[in-house]
Amino acid sequence: MTAASSTADSASPSFKTTTSSATTRTASTRGISEGLHPDPSVRAGRGVPGPTHRSNTAAGRRTNRAKITMGPVFGARCTKITKMQRRAKGAALILPQRVGVWFIGARGSVATTAITGAAGFAAGLIGPTGLVTALEPLVRAPLPRFEDLIFGGHELTDAPLLKRAKLLVDEGVIPPSLPAAVAKSLDEANANIRPGISMEVPPKRPMEAIHRVQEDLRNFRSAHGLARVVVINVSSTEPPIQPHPAHSDLGALREALEQEHMVLSISSLYAYAAMDSGCPFVDFTPSPGARLPALQALAREHAVPHAGRDGKTGETLVKSALAPMFASRALRVRSWTGMNVLGGGDGAALAEPERARSKLESKGLGLEAMLGYDVESPVRIDYVRDRGEWKTAWDRISFEGFLGTRMQMHFIWEGCDSALAAPLVLDLARLTAYAHTRGQKGALVPLAFFFKDPLGTTEHRLDRQFAMLCEWLTDLEDR
Repeated sequence: MTAASSTADSASPSFKTTTSSATTRTASTRGISEGLHPDPSVRAGRGVPGPTHRSNTAAGRRTNRAKITMGPVFGARCTKITKMQRRAKGAALILPQRVGVWFIGARGSVATTAITGAAGFAAGLIGPTGLVTALEPLVRAPLPRFEDLIFGGHELTDAPLLKRAKLLVDEGVIPPSLPAAVAKSLDEANANIRPGISMEVPPKRPMEAIHRVQEDLRNFRSAHGLARVVVINVSSTEPPIQPHPAHSDLGALREALEQEHMVLSISSLYAYAAMDSGCPFVDFTPSPGARLPALQALAREHAVPHAGRDGKTGETLVKSALAPMFASRALRVRSWTGMNVLGGGDGAALAEPERARSKLESKGLGLEAMLGYDVESPVRIDYVRDRGEWKTAWDRISFEGFLGTRMQMHFIWEGCDSALAAPLVLDLARLTAYAHTRGQKGALVPLAFFFKDPLGTTEHRLDRQFAMLCEWLTDLEDR
């Protein structure tokens, strides 16, 4: 695990493109001279309440007075109105609770961008572009507010978050004035970061390492009065794990760990520590994480949700939108070739063949399921240090039409990993925390929309995944 890891797939043109074109180019006393949101109410941190639908029935009139909805910038205070409350004379306001977000790889590019962006958004300095939870109908769910998210994590390096954010400014990921504007928030998050577990020097006593992680989580939750802590892995990709009998049985896994057998990868150690402590776990990497059957049993035992794996942000995102198009138009894909060039911490990690194998396996999933037949689909990843935080993907699609006519499609996707991954990580933190409050446990299948290799489903079509996500969230609200 390295500090500068960024585990997302390809990315967006720049973090600066997530702000309005109505930017301010002169120095601003509000803290950020580039990328100010054009709406004064957003800059003031008040948010924009969405439209409400008023009822003329007697019961509806009683609840109209109690409704507070969260609008497109979702800075407004939210209310959860239950069915029983709707029938009552007025509805009680459920106040927001502070939620901890604990990053594995807390000073890496993805985590640093996420923490900086969350602080900027909470302060009204940036808009919600890139945040899926800002879209209808997701925006109306009573998710944790950004100002109620408290950040911490584990990390191997000691470079402060503010310094890491300034380095990302140099790479063109973060707007130049934003780190200084949210320096206090970055320092507060940095104070919550603890030394992590190294992949290069795995612990000789795995249960002892697990207990140390759990102590850090308990102290973090207690120190900040948190209702819950969501643990999110955004560290460097691990090689595939060697199969072991303990991976299939929770009792056998506990026994192996107690006997000091290192049968888990580092990401799976973190997953064990989190879920055994009652913390939801999200794996944004292709590492083993919580995917092992024994760890899925642990999640069910402690009634915690988990989600993963490997964030879908670039080339694979485009595949999940394009492949269904070919299928629905009865055009037969003959081959789909992908080439990726990237730099940064993620690129350096993937220069190692065994680590690259994990990523290539997850990137290759889904095409057959979406098309309905096997397709030749080689994928290549090359590390070019000069690319820094940026990645380029070239794809060539060979397909066949009416009368067997051969045709081709080519696309180039270029962008910044962290700028696309960071908002999704924040979405996942809020959605997983909300699922936990609603009693969800085990694999959160409806979060497949965010991942290349989603847990519990073979559905890879982007539109179907989004519909599944919206339906799930609506159902949770109605319970």
